[in-house]
Amino acid sequence: MAEESTRGELIDKVVKIRRCAAVVKGGRRFSFTALVVVGDGKGNVGWGYGKANEVPPAVEKAIKDGSRSLVTVAMTGSTIPHEVKGRFGAARVVLVPAGPGTGVIAGAAVRAVCEACGIRDILTKSFGSNNATNLVKATIGALTQLRASGEVERLRGVSLT
Repeated sequence: MAEESTRGELIDKVVKIRRCAAVVKGGRRFSFTALVVVGDGKGNVGWGYGKANEVPPAVEKAIKDGSRSLVTVAMTGSTIPHEVKGRFGAARVVLVPAGPGTGVIAGAAVRAVCEACGIRDILTKSFGSNNATNLVKATIGALTQLRASGEVERLRGVSLT
């Protein structure tokens, strides 16, 4: 369901659109929510959530929200530097680095985050809840835990080679 578009330099992928119905005197009044992942394809990624009475304004609001919450991800070439686990609510995600040519092996929500970030080779597995919102938050939480080897050397004051 991940719909992709490019605005300027940011890539946005619609992960989930939900419809909510409120019963009023004249019948049902529908409103929509959109979960969107925004990234630049070069190591920055964020997520946004928007609500409106129609789908396009909800997506626009979500993109605006997502572009405000970009985080930087440490990458090694087209993959991640090391294995990492993320958790949000009951959703758990394991991200494992993969060799060149592997591709993005992931479900819809995790795949949207990885592709928007610019990761092209990664193995993932999700456990627990399959709620798209919580999976996106767990994945971004895991990606923020990543550290490049140069950064680890600097923090520890040792050489890892």
